[in-house]
Amino acid sequence: MTERKPPGVSFESFVDKQIRDAERRGDFDATAGAGRPLDASTEAPYDENWWIKRKLAREGLSVLPPSLALRKEAEEALEAAAKAPSETAVRRIVTDLNAKISDMMFKPPPGPPLGLKPYDVDEIVERWRTGRRAPDSGAAG
Repeated sequence: MTERKPPGVSFESFVDKQIRDAERRGDFDATAGAGRPLDASTEAPYDENWWIKRKLAREGLSVLPPSLALRKEAEEALEAAAKAPSETAVRRIVTDLNAKISDMMFKPPPGPPLGLKPYDVDEIVERWRTGRRAPDSGAAG
């Protein structure tokens, strides 16, 4: 839209004219999704932020409150620790996680409470050792 709305013309009329002119010029012909129905579910209630959520999903991003994001990170870190190749890697993963948890415990962010406390590194390492022994004992039997 390069021209200014003339005085005395209603905004709606001016916008409608701009759209008609653009259609005549073919400006909308190469628009992504042209000729296809909108992807709108009639089952879900209308959400005014649908486009933001779709963009975040398309980009692989999520927006969680910091405490929930750390809870999710803790789950992923414990899974990574269970699959770690060495005890040193397990200790590094859990120590890094504990530092983040401690930091958030003493500087609470907005949002729901964290609900986590630092993990016992030796306990996680022992679980890791037990997990590594379990497949061996099953293969021998």
